[in-house]
Amino acid sequence: MQSGGRTRLKQWLDSNKRSIVIIPPVLLIAFLLFNLFTNPSEVPVPTPMIPDEEITYAAAEQTVPLSYELIKVDLKGAVKVPGVYTVKEGERVADLIEQAGFQTENADMTGVNLSLKLVDEMVIYIPEEGEEMPDNMSQTSTAANSQESKININQADAVLLETIPGIGPAKAQAIIDYRENEGGFKTIEDIKNISGIGDKTFDKMKDVIDIK
Repeated sequence: MQSGGRTRLKQWLDSNKRSIVIIPPVLLIAFLLFNLFTNPSEVPVPTPMIPDEEITYAAAEQTVPLSYELIKVDLKGAVKVPGVYTVKEGERVADLIEQAGFQTENADMTGVNLSLKLVDEMVIYIPEEGEEMPDNMSQTSTAANSQESKININQADAVLLETIPGIGPAKAQAIIDYRENEGGFKTIEDIKNISGIGDKTFDKMKDVIDIK
């Protein structure tokens, strides 16, 4: 009996040799696939997608150029820290006074236009209460605080001329010299005959100057 059983087993192994060789690799592959899809630590985490419009918006925020120009203005008088300040063009007198530590306790703010927009080379004078100023200084205060007042470039002295946007001490003296040498300005456009005053500077001052 045992001899017959061995013979049948040998016959079965011989006839199924190919299947026996193939089965172990198949089982191994099945085992690996089972572990791969059932192990949470190996499951890839999907990467959140950022909408294209958000990426475009973020890039646009980083490339927006500055739209303002820096200018210099001279603040004098009854403020805590007078001096020349660098500010953004279009800021107001109120912003400038705040940068200077605000006005002093004895400042007379009655005639100060805090909403006036600042322009390059403007001079702002804050008077003290009861202060008696020369006519030219009071005109300086008026010119700095109200663009409705026009400055006569044929008569104004250096102090008043310096309140004109774009006019500093050197240009103010050049205007005075021109008046003496040429007999005065015939039109406001003649001020462009002064060295350093071109069309751009003239556009800033044309609304606050006059010749009579």
